[in-house]
Amino acid sequence: MQLKSLRIFEAVCDSGSFGAAAQRLHTVQSNVTAHIKKLEDEVGVQLLERAAPVFATPAGRVLRRYAQQMLQAHDAALVALQGRQAAPGALRIGSMETTAALRLPPLLAQLMQRHPGMQLELRTGPTASQLSELLAGQVDCAFVSGMPPQPQLSGWPVFREELVLVSAQALAAFPTPLALCSTPFLAFRQGCSYRQRIELLLANQGITAVQIMELGTLDAILGCVAAGMGYALLPQAVVASQQHRFGVHWCPLPPHLQPNIARVDTCFVTGPQSGWSPALRALALLLGVVSDVQKKESAPLEAAEFLT
Repeated sequence: MQLKSLRIFEAVCDSGSFGAAAQRLHTVQSNVTAHIKKLEDEVGVQLLERAAPVFATPAGRVLRRYAQQMLQAHDAALVALQGRQAAPGALRIGSMETTAALRLPPLLAQLMQRHPGMQLELRTGPTASQLSELLAGQVDCAFVSGMPPQPQLSGWPVFREELVLVSAQALAAFPTPLALCSTPFLAFRQGCSYRQRIELLLANQGITAVQIMELGTLDAILGCVAAGMGYALLPQAVVASQQHRFGVHWCPLPPHLQPNIARVDTCFVTGPQSGWSPALRALALLLGVVSDVQKKESAPLEAAEFLT
């Protein structure tokens, strides 16, 4: 059954006339008659009594209940996908754990204030796994380190982080290569961009091998650093926000490092804008990465309003 036929059937039942239904739907009466005849042939029963006024048969009343449900569902789907509802549905967000801990709470709180009915799901993990989940359709967007290498993904820088060396004791100066070589580093699992920065830092210091201990959460890393188990490389803003809990210290990375290992841009990454849901458009608008959420394709901005 075509939705158009069901809509014509509903109009005839409501108006009591083929002619009135045609006027309401801005079509000709012969078109209304043809659709009703096709609908009756398809279901194999008479749906309307051709009287004055026209009214539904018992079989027609059964179909009308289903037709109303199908038409309402169809119209609701259009409203949701075209972004015309007050709460734009659900949003699945992937993020690095450090970003989720510091940057996202105020952003998501603001998003919920604008759209109280929105349903949010937040998954955390290293950059590599977030990009894989985005490509597999398991999340709608992701906050990752740097621009995505995959050509089918688009990214916008939204937060700028400064990485620092985190230690249990205050450091008067950056550790020597010997001290770095003899002390383990604590990091997230493979695929974490900050772990890659550890390897770049050590290579810059002429260190080719060091022990890197994998831990699953930010709290575990900071707790183990506080216990004196080793160093970590984390965003300064994140460490500062957790300093009262763990009592750790941090030291800036040497300014001469090339490339600039300390500076990291967190990017908001999505698939093609033509496939965005209203909820995803609402987040993109809040981040400032698009100026017109109805525009299907827009060039990435050099930096969003949240870039600091």
